[in-house]
Amino acid sequence: TADHGCDPCHSGTDHTREYIPVMVYGNEIKPLNLGTKTGFCDIAATVLELLNITGSVNGKSFADEIRR
Repeated sequence: TADHGCDPCHSGTDHTREYIPVMVYGNEIKPLNLGTKTGFCDIAATVLELLNITGSVNGKSFADEIRR
């Protein structure tokens, strides 16, 4: 697992400046470098879309980028 994006010098427990790796795998997933995304909310939006679940999050799905 990753660090969850918490700056070790930050006094709180909120997600801060650190980046985490994201790996997406499956038969219908194409190999590519996703680059840097806006935040965890993009992962949430992508999972909702891939699982065909209606929901509201502030993120932008990258499902179209990773589908074969």
